[in-house]
Amino acid sequence: MKDKIRIFLDTDLLEKYLLGTTTLEESHQVERYIAMYPEVRETYNELQENLEAFAKMHALKTPEGLKNRILERIRAQQTGRRRFQRFAVAATFAALLFAGSSYFFYNQNQNLQQENTIVNNKIKTLEADMRSQLEDVRNQFIVLNNPSTRKFMVNGNKKARELKAVAYVNPVKKLSYINVRNLPNLPEDQCYQMWAEVNGEMVNLGVIKEVIDKDKLLALPYAENAVSYITIEPKGGNSTPTVQNIVANINY
Repeated sequence: MKDKIRIFLDTDLLEKYLLGTTTLEESHQVERYIAMYPEVRETYNELQENLEAFAKMHALKTPEGLKNRILERIRAQQTGRRRFQRFAVAATFAALLFAGSSYFFYNQNQNLQQENTIVNNKIKTLEADMRSQLEDVRNQFIVLNNPSTRKFMVNGNKKARELKAVAYVNPVKKLSYINVRNLPNLPEDQCYQMWAEVNGEMVNLGVIKEVIDKDKLLALPYAENAVSYITIEPKGGNSTPTVQNIVANINY
């Protein structure tokens, strides 16, 4: 019986159930286990508390002023449409004298359509960004709370002794994250950059900001026997890692 409970807890069904992404059949299974087994119920309650705390810590804020900008653009469109209607009525009479004026109204209509397209594209982009951020938060929650996750302490070498980080790797969910806790100061013309060697290819993960958020997790590409590096590079980053300037590596 304990093996059955352990196998269930090793899955991500509880996390998926909390996030509302389980199927109907999976939901029934989770609810049955919660009702039948105190260990599962206790884990569920703990995950629920962690999720609430995690969601508050990483709440996604709407970009400042976005709502007002969208409302202003919508009002401008509505005003523009009313203006176009008035122009259209006038054009019906004016066309008898000035046939060329129709080109002006055509341009007005085209401009309105272009503005509408721009607003719609911005909204779609925002929605895609929000979905991506929500997926990232979900993955972070799974990594931090799943019992299969392994934790690795990362320390800098003699070139960056004060560098401290923690890597989280979940081979079951195939997720990897790193939390950079401390970065030694560098000259203004240098920066720290992160890399990952995945399937024999070096992937650029970008420059690590000097002002770091100690609660933020950075996603790492997951692969069997992957290796990640932190190097010192010229300001702005490099296209390839400077091997002699490796200050930390993470094997997972």
